[in-house]
Amino acid sequence: LMTDISRRLAILDKIHSPSPIVYVVDSDVSVRHALSALISSVGLQVQAFDSAHDFLRWRRPDAPSCLILDVRLTDVNGLDLQSQLTDAKIQIPIIFVTAYGDVSMSVRAMKAGAVDFLTKPFRDQDVLDAIHFGLERDRVRRAREAEIGGMQRLFRSLTPRERDVVAMVSSGLQNKRIAAQLGVTENTVKAHRKRAMDKMQAQSLPELVKMIERLDAHCALRDTA
Repeated sequence: LMTDISRRLAILDKIHSPSPIVYVVDSDVSVRHALSALISSVGLQVQAFDSAHDFLRWRRPDAPSCLILDVRLTDVNGLDLQSQLTDAKIQIPIIFVTAYGDVSMSVRAMKAGAVDFLTKPFRDQDVLDAIHFGLERDRVRRAREAEIGGMQRLFRSLTPRERDVVAMVSSGLQNKRIAAQLGVTENTVKAHRKRAMDKMQAQSLPELVKMIERLDAHCALRDTA
């Protein structure tokens, strides 16, 4: 079930969602022009670069995006740029294009999270399908991060004692056990739990527990990244 936060964010996203943009990085000017024309023809914004350096220097707007990236650039290997973006925690779906691809390149790119690996000459529809998939992947990621950010802001509004109670509730402890561990009455535990639910905008105890589990999982993933 979607939380109230999810529902509000979904509505706001439809109203205020910035226009998506497709980046093209290819050393071949004819390929840049052809891809730019194709992408523009379906109503999408496009920004093309002839080098990885210029792309990295570009101040990218906060909007859904994807990157069409040639494997062989004049200044850096496209696969190495993919690694650099990952190391810098720049999450952007990548569609590789190349005239010199082989199986090992494709496997490396896809294992590192690429959306697709297309060999030149490629069909226009294959490129557009990959772009659609990449932009949708980025929209989902952005929505998920916005929801987690909203939950983190709500969680920070809890008092230390409310956080203790919420953590114990999430671990499966009953009110009586929580009260004994904290040295308070069961009614006090219930009051803390109720205030925590109100602040977290959870409609039920299971929803509150699910929110805390998602926050814990997000922190664990971030710590291992």
